[in-house]
Amino acid sequence: MKSRTVPSFWDCHRRLPAHIREAARKAFRLFQDSPAHPSLSLERLIRGPGFWSVRVTRDYRAVGVRDGDEMVWIWIGPHDEFDRQFSR
Repeated sequence: MKSRTVPSFWDCHRRLPAHIREAARKAFRLFQDSPAHPSLSLERLIRGPGFWSVRVTRDYRAVGVRDGDEMVWIWIGPHDEFDRQFSR
């Protein structure tokens, strides 16, 4: 599946610790190769049509909106913030 990002994703990404940014790079590479890989824990969100999340680490998630065969990544951050902003 193709991926792209929006500026809000990079705003969130810049605030992450370096080791989480590295984990995010690895997770997104894995997503490119195998979107349904079990370690990503891909989940559909109830926030709206097409909203999905993937696990970056145990404590961090990323959110994207599926647009056809492309995932548009809009947010990345700590799981507790994810829970507040994006209820499944």
